[in-house]
Amino acid sequence: MFFCPRYRRKISIRSDVEERFKELVREVCEELEINIAALECDKDHTYMFLNALPKLSPSDIMAKIKGYTSKILREEFSHLKHLPSLWTRSYFVSTAGNVSSGTIKRYAAQQKTRG
Repeated sequence: MFFCPRYRRKISIRSDVEERFKELVREVCEELEINIAALECDKDHTYMFLNALPKLSPSDIMAKIKGYTSKILREEFSHLKHLPSLWTRSYFVSTAGNVSSGTIKRYAAQQKTRG
């Protein structure tokens, strides 16, 4: 899953925002019984590899994650409060098939170091 802040704002430049975002995603995923294989943020996007039960649709998962994180982050960080919305309405989702969790973690780590 891949999604961006509204207008591709660079919201995760601050490490405290990025860490809090990751905590909030973990909370949502724990509640929904979703395993997080990888979760990384870049300056203007975030991506995650999740293992979810088939009873949960990707759109439901994204709605929960984006809605919850937007609400809490804007409540807790004053520089985000003025934003009418934090995330774009769009996102990209694809299935990974038989890709190992190690491959996913290596991919996520490489994306973090790319220019």
